[in-house]
Amino acid sequence: MNPEKPLILVVEDDEDSLSALCAILEALGYSHIAFPSAKAALSEIGGKNIKLALLDIMMPEMNGYELLQEIKKMEEFAALPIIMVTAKDQDSEILEGYQFGADYYITKPFTSKQIEYGVKLFL
Repeated sequence: MNPEKPLILVVEDDEDSLSALCAILEALGYSHIAFPSAKAALSEIGGKNIKLALLDIMMPEMNGYELLQEIKKMEEFAALPIIMVTAKDQDSEILEGYQFGADYYITKPFTSKQIEYGVKLFL
């Protein structure tokens, strides 16, 4: 991790999507910390200087909305911008994401330009 680059949290249970997101962030010049599950992320993020989170919604054990709520309960991350990256693309599902406190929403399949735009909204 390069301390000069903003650190982005990526939580995605699909290995291909996780790899793609990390590769896009690296190409854009960002550092990232990636986890394949919400529980793994929650156990490791404390004390990290995370500037933005990209969260999948549909994950086993704990979904992205539950993870978002748990992250926001942590004082150090109460104001952390969160982008939901998900296959849920119905208007009602997108609205639900905003109701849970998401700051932005990117649907799958995503492009590198969509990720770049979303990240640059907050960093």
